[in-house]
Amino acid sequence: MRALAIDQGTTSTRALVVDEAGVTTVHSVEHRQFYPAPEHVEHDPEELIANLTGCLQAAPDVDCVGLDNQGESCLAWDAQTGRAITPVIVWQDSRTAQICDRLKAGGAEALTLSKAGLPLDPYFSASKLGWVMTHVPEARELLRAGKLRLGTTDAFFRDRLTGSFATDPSTASRTSLLDLETGTWDPELCALFGVPMEALPEIRPTSGILGTLPGGRKLTASVVDQQAALYGHGARKQGDTKITFGTGAFALTLTGTLARGNGPLPTIAWSDQAGRNVHALDGGVYAASSAVNWARGLGLFSDFADIDEFDRPPAISRGIAFVPALAGLACPHWDRNARGAWMGLSLDSKSIDMAQSVLEGVAFRTAEVMSSIAATTAISEPVGIDGGMSRNPWFCQFLCDVLGRPLMISDEPELTALGCAQLAAVGAGFSLERAPTGRLLTPRPVDPGWFETFAKARDAIRAFGANG
Repeated sequence: MRALAIDQGTTSTRALVVDEAGVTTVHSVEHRQFYPAPEHVEHDPEELIANLTGCLQAAPDVDCVGLDNQGESCLAWDAQTGRAITPVIVWQDSRTAQICDRLKAGGAEALTLSKAGLPLDPYFSASKLGWVMTHVPEARELLRAGKLRLGTTDAFFRDRLTGSFATDPSTASRTSLLDLETGTWDPELCALFGVPMEALPEIRPTSGILGTLPGGRKLTASVVDQQAALYGHGARKQGDTKITFGTGAFALTLTGTLARGNGPLPTIAWSDQAGRNVHALDGGVYAASSAVNWARGLGLFSDFADIDEFDRPPAISRGIAFVPALAGLACPHWDRNARGAWMGLSLDSKSIDMAQSVLEGVAFRTAEVMSSIAATTAISEPVGIDGGMSRNPWFCQFLCDVLGRPLMISDEPELTALGCAQLAAVGAGFSLERAPTGRLLTPRPVDPGWFETFAKARDAIRAFGANG
């Protein structure tokens, strides 16, 4: 038995076949990133559809297909023609920051926290969809005609490719329009953001017979990419945790039932075979690999091998700190006004010191996320890590040290695809389960003063953003 996982991510769309022998990539294509205005990040919906179609055409015969999505990226389209009337507004887009700030000033965050479990932040889909209703006249025209569809990218893909206008609980929980207690769209939240509830997709289980794709294959799973990675890590019980280092760094811990913390976000991991929602706590760092790529673009290093090892002590031990708030600070601060900065530079600071401090900054921010999760629920050990930065040996050991927890670096680099395929297998009635394997790292003692130095730098950039 084998399953096809289609991983539709922030920068590419990939098709991977998963069977008892492992994971094999059969097609991969990057898509363009558009920045039409400050704080705007967009994708071309038709380009994404074409890439998905290419993945399906390149794939061999399989027993089922799973689709994972970006989570919070969203758009609007015509129900009758399927034509997108907006670009995909990407999760990184922060055009609605002022809208969120205005709602927050009016006390509306109490409602989003109590029902959706989410702070008022442009990261989530609700304010983006509300922006569409305000700024795109065609959306209002289609609504009056009963032909408007609003949703996250998965709902658009499923509508176009299977004819079923639906999303799943994991993705719906990232919108800020879902009541976590009931698992349904909430009228108060929709009204708050100006999103017409009748234009939203049906919420269907994560796994099951979800529709028929072009070529006759069955779609049997649809899930957020980060939740798929959690499943691929083998997380099945409370406390199981993974951290994925992609464009951003995202930690997820299974809680089973709904749990709320001060900083980490309650979210739905997936729905089980009985249709019950399995819950998790989520915490993110907006810029992880993107911060490293940015540093490379500045010329701080030329090849990724240059930062696999360092012949010097950590930059933080020498008073140099970098806060990777290049798109603001996410968990547990939720501060979009914060901006990245180096602190402690001097005339003898070198480019390699600055590059090293970027890696350290991502690790320290990840430690803040993990501390906020651990304050709410027990975290099982070891913690699994994956993603591009997990291939950097120096970063992995430094991360292990500052977390103070054993880490498991998976032998399988494609855990998002693995989890997506495993969920698809569940939906098709068979199993692709396997025991996680990897390399175990144990933490070494660190100087507590490092955390104080990083915290001072973080607080300084927050104060600067608040006054800017």
